[in-house]
Parts: sequence; C-alpha cells; structure tokens
Amino acid sequence: MPPEKLAYALARYSRSPDSIRDSVAWVRTHDSTKFLESFYFQYGHASIADLGHVTICFEGVSEIAATEIEDEQLWDGQARSSRYQDFSKSGVVVPPELSADERAVYESAAATLLQSYTAVQARMASYLETQLPKPDDMKPDAYRRNLAARAFDVARYLLPFGIPTGVGQVTSIRTLEKQIRRLKASEFQELREIGHELTNACAGAPECTWDDDAAFREPLAPTLARHAEPDEYTKRLRADLTEWAAHHLPKSPSKDVLPVDLLQPSDVLADICATLLYPVTDRPYRELYELAQSWSAVQRKELLDVAMGPRGRRDELPRHFRSAPYVFDFVMDIGAYRDLHRHRRCQQFRQFYTNKLGYERPAVVEQCGAAQTVDRALSVVDKAIAKLPQPAAQYLLPLAARSRFLFKMDFAELEYISRLRSGVKGHFSYRQVAWGMKQALEKIDPALGSLVDATPPWVEDPLKR
Repeated sequence: MPPEKLAYALARYSRSPDSIRDSVAWVRTHDSTKFLESFYFQYGHASIADLGHVTICFEGVSEIAATEIEDEQLWDGQARSSRYQDFSKSGVVVPPELSADERAVYESAAATLLQSYTAVQARMASYLETQLPKPDDMKPDAYRRNLAARAFDVARYLLPFGIPTGVGQVTSIRTLEKQIRRLKASEFQELREIGHELTNACAGAPECTWDDDAAFREPLAPTLARHAEPDEYTKRLRADLTEWAAHHLPKSPSKDVLPVDLLQPSDVLADICATLLYPVTDRPYRELYELAQSWSAVQRKELLDVAMGPRGRRDELPRHFRSAPYVFDFVMDIGAYRDLHRHRRCQQFRQFYTNKLGYERPAVVEQCGAAQTVDRALSVVDKAIAKLPQPAAQYLLPLAARSRFLFKMDFAELEYISRLRSGVKGHFSYRQVAWGMKQALEKIDPALGSLVDATPPWVEDPLKR
C-alpha cells in the first residue's frame, strides 16, 4: 500500500472494532488525505505518520549531503562504502553556490586529491602484498578483496567531502517530514535543493515499482508534500545562538586538543547551556560546561530564552535539551565520524567541519612511502580552502580532516560502540576513538570501565574481514 494509505489503515484499525481486512477495505474506498489533514497536521496526532513507511534513494549526492541526510535518530539506511568501492573516477559534486572562478579553484584541488587517492591506494596495495603473504588456507579472491579493502582504508583519507555517493533509506513518513523540513533549512544549497526534490518525489508516483498494480502508481505521500515547509525554528535557533555566543562568551583560553574527553555532567542546566553553544562555537564542551556552571541563574535563563524564542506550536524541543550520563567530546577525522555517526542510540552534535585541527594520518602512510604524496595533496587543499567561501569550502575537506563532535549516551551504548568499533575488522582511526572511550571511562569509573571488552588498537589482523 502507499505509505499514507497504510498509515490510515493502521490508524483506523486502532480506533475501531473492525478487523484489519475490513480496515484495509474501508481505506480503499475513502480518502486518506482528509484523515491525515485533520488528525496529523491539524490535531497533532504525530504517531499516525509512524505507521506508513517509504523507501527513498539519493543518487549522486555529495558525501557531506549524505551525512546530513542521515542525521535522524529514527533512521534506517545504508550509504556506499569507501572500503569496497573505488572512488577515483567518480569526480566530485560541485557546491552550486560557487562562482565560476571559485569553481575552478575547487575542481583543481579536488582533482589533486583524487589523483593522490589513486596513487596512495596503488602504493598501499603493493606494500601490503609484500608485508602480508596469502595464508595457505585463504582463497586467492578473498585475499585480494581483503588487501584491496585495507588499501582503500588508507586511501580514503584523501577523498574530498564532495565525493559523490548514494544513500538508500527506509523511514516513516513522520521522520521523512522532519528530514525534508530540516534539509530545506540547511546552510548548504545542495541540501536545500534535495529537500525540494524530496517534496516533489512525495507528490508524484514512485520511480521504481515491484509490479504493475495500480496502487503503486498513486502519489507517494501527497499530503506530506503539501505541508513539508522549511524548519524555520532550527534555522533561527542556530542563527540566534551564534549571535548570542559572539556577544556573550569571553575569549577562549583553551588550546589543548584532546582526541577523547569524557565528562559526567552533574549540573543538568549547565549541560543544556553547553550543548546549545557547542555546535555554534569552536570550543571544547568541557570549557563551555564549566563556563555555564559559573553563570548566575539570570545568565542561564537568558540563554534558554534565546533558544526557546523562535519555537512554534508544532516545533519539537531540540535535542540539545536531552541529557545523558556520559558526554564525549571527540576530535576525530571526518571519515571516522561518518562511521560512528551510524550509532543512533545517543545524541550527536557537530561543530563546523574544519581543517584548523589538522589531519589524521595512519602510521602505515609513512611505512608504505606515501607520506610525500599525502603532504602535497593536503597543502594544495589548505591553500584552496582559504580562497573559497563558507560553507561551500567544507566540500573540499578530505575525510582526514579533524573536527569536533559531541556524543551523549548511556553506559549500554558506550559499551556497544567501544566493543564493536575497536575490533580488528575496523578502520584505524575509529578504532583509536573506541579504545579511547574505554580508557576514559576507566579513569572516572574503573568498575564499569573494566566491563567494556574493547580491543587495543595494537592488536591487528589485517586479513580479517
């Protein structure tokens, strides 16, 4: 059934004594649009829209767009893997807001990155072949696949954030509505255009159908298409918090960059204030939290008023207000974030993607003789980024670029991420992060830290997948 009709059928089923067969028969002869208009959009019965699901694929979008598309907690999907596919000939997505001259700077630097990606991948593959002979009990095809995957693990550090990729998702129409509204209010023009394209897709029939049944030729989610306006609250919230931070925060004394910093905030209000400010500044969470602890009740209330000011009747309370016992402030490369971003049983926040915190580089880059190639490429990128406007310049950042990310979670999620992502099958950089999570927990709670069965990064098995 089309998702809106499915939502209508299940909602009616919960509100009548009829069987599901009778409810489906009823929906075939009645207009689901009127029902959704009244109960979902007017009366606010939001759970109704959780009952209809739709599959949507995004093809040829940038990696930066894919990251933002996936930034929903109630989201299921997959993106193209940088471990199993060669991206060297895929070109790049050019930010539509760039001028002709800026585009030339962008494309030239991106081409350097992709050429270097190919060179590093080839050098790494040759190096691994000499270092890791094929075990007698491993089939040649499996051996070649494993070596190629490990070589791509190293080369992917040079992929620009504007590399094209594909994402397939299955979501409820409620999550889809939130996603469309959020994308339409994005700072990135590409994402705003994707949001409008999604609206048009919902208003039309599906592109791909399983059979020729007439039901599959109906509009996908026409009611949603009429109501999915840009999320002005989130847009205003970010702008207002940015302005407030610029006028009220003292000069930052912090110069330390900790890869993994763990806090257990006891002051809930200070935690909320710090979380509100974290995405609109370049400051560590610890600094913001301690600053908020020192504020008077009046100062805290002022910031909360700024956050709540533009909120409308249908706007949810932003996730900044959700607390958790463990707050991790990570400085990690964008590639590692792309992998850890999949863990949705936690609250995640990011600062602007940047090259100001340096680049991640695994030790094997030096060992395989690719250091010069990498250094030259990153130097070209840094010079190009300085000539490009924000936020479009972020498309040129290689996945090696370090940025700040905040993850708030409970112990169960901490244990799961640390155990899973530290395994020998994982990528170099997020293994370091996952191991750092266990070490940080052991410092503040040795008993719970000892329960985390994480694998140290020096334990390796490169041929295991």
